[in-house]
Amino acid sequence: MARRIDVTGAGGVRLAAWEFGDPPKTGRGHDPAPSVPGDPAPSASGAGDLPGVLLLHGLMGRASHWAPTARWLSARHRAVALDQRGHGRSDKPPRAAYTREAYVEDVEAALEQLGLGPAVLIGHAMGALTAWQLAAKRPDLVRGLIICDMRASALGAASQHTWTEWFRAWPVPFATLADVRKWFGEDDPWVERPNPARGEFYAEVMAESPDGWRPVFEPEQMLRSRETWVYDAHWEELAQVRCPTLVVRGLDGELGRAEAQEMVRVLPSGQYAEVADAGHLVHYDQPEAWRTAIEPFLNALGDA
Repeated sequence: MARRIDVTGAGGVRLAAWEFGDPPKTGRGHDPAPSVPGDPAPSASGAGDLPGVLLLHGLMGRASHWAPTARWLSARHRAVALDQRGHGRSDKPPRAAYTREAYVEDVEAALEQLGLGPAVLIGHAMGALTAWQLAAKRPDLVRGLIICDMRASALGAASQHTWTEWFRAWPVPFATLADVRKWFGEDDPWVERPNPARGEFYAEVMAESPDGWRPVFEPEQMLRSRETWVYDAHWEELAQVRCPTLVVRGLDGELGRAEAQEMVRVLPSGQYAEVADAGHLVHYDQPEAWRTAIEPFLNALGDA
């Protein structure tokens, strides 16, 4: 079961948070009405007494990408996944800020309004960067951190240009979801070899419109979000993270082993793990191996 809770982010942007756990013994439905923004999140199963975990998707992702991880975590944690601004079912105001500061302040607000802190933050790609920037800013809210396949080095203008051209290459609208899965899993020029999991990943961020299937986000907002971090390195903020931190990479992902190990060295309390046969979408490519990689770290943190 995933229960939606509305929270208010920076600048009044409405964000959709999703709490995962066993369904209550009474009542039906999988997407009940949202709570009043800012209200403490009720829990039918006593999840409010469990240690909090907040899961942050990457650029173009959505909270539902974390569903298998969140359900697994919910046995011992209060697991919440956040649709970040511009993503999923959160607001996408065209004139809102899509800066690093706004993303970080959103997560800060979510932790406080949900009563999750001090929490373990688990972030993929952009979500990992947001997580470690918040951990550096508000150590009182973060007791542990898992960084999944996010680089600390600057990526540069060439990277941003490549992304711009990639978005232009999308054959939108897609006629069917099967077409979405095939293009992103097989036909996308970025795909080195067929990857059905990648196709499924992108199918989750599509919605049906009168002329076919289109992304639930605005590509221009994604590029605006990305340009606020690709030109800068983030080593200094990483060095300010004091809580225990696990850096996880897929062997075929975007984070290389040398850089990942340097990130561990820079972190005051860093650890390293890698997942075989996984690309950038580590938790989505290999969910069982991903859980095996992070479980010892979570166990060491304890339940308090």
